[in-house]
Amino acid sequence: MEQQIVKVKNKKGIQVIPGFGLSLGVTLTMLSCLVLIPLASLFLSAGQLDLKEFLAVVTARQIVSGYVVSLSCAFFAALINAVFGLILAWVLVCYEFPGKRLMDGLIELPFALPTAVAGISLTFLYSDKGWIGTLFAKAGVRIAYTRIGITIAMIFVGIPFVVRSVQPVLEKLPRQYEEAAMTLGASGTYIFFRVILPELFPALLAGFGLALARGIGEYGSVVFIAGNIPYKTQIAPLLIMTKLEQYQYADATAIALVLLFFSFVLMLLINSAQIYMQRFSRS
Repeated sequence: MEQQIVKVKNKKGIQVIPGFGLSLGVTLTMLSCLVLIPLASLFLSAGQLDLKEFLAVVTARQIVSGYVVSLSCAFFAALINAVFGLILAWVLVCYEFPGKRLMDGLIELPFALPTAVAGISLTFLYSDKGWIGTLFAKAGVRIAYTRIGITIAMIFVGIPFVVRSVQPVLEKLPRQYEEAAMTLGASGTYIFFRVILPELFPALLAGFGLALARGIGEYGSVVFIAGNIPYKTQIAPLLIMTKLEQYQYADATAIALVLLFFSFVLMLLINSAQIYMQRFSRS
């Protein structure tokens, strides 16, 4: 028996949601306090600089180097997370094995672990005297205090976004698509790339975007393993903190605005690609 949808209307006959006014007020208040007001203060603080001073700050050689380090490492980390996050989600959804619940819980560890603790732990592991870093050091490969170490730290903090974005979609994916393709003689590789992956791609793209945005703005887990070598491993968030410690608030907010612009453009492109893929899959 189908459930009937009860429409609640006021005396004027206009359809309303019970509690809509209160819930909308709370939503707008929280949105203003947590997003709109901080962003407005960011623009106001950066507005203390005229256009020439603003461009001089954000195009300085050291600042541009910080953009390049943060964006490049975050991009490669997000790509790696997209691949291995998909594999992790696939294993957790499609297979049963001892310790599955423990592994599923460990995915959330980067969310719960303080970023400074994660940074210190990764530095200890991947330094030239660390457990893992020693093995690579013998082969002449340095991890800590290089961009490789920065990328590893960003992979650590970004992997949950991909797994948790893909996992629910994979759980609800109908098995009929795979069975129909198998009855038509399709191979396992063909089924994955032509049947399953197109259905997962919007969620995978969303996880990629979230991991990328997190990597661009990450500070605590990266600053220790980066080594903060000028023009080599200095990340943009560190340069913002340096400006703040020097009481150059306008310069710090100018750099933050550029990072905000990069993040906004990337998320806009990713969301546009998601919409296109969803329309393409339906057609």
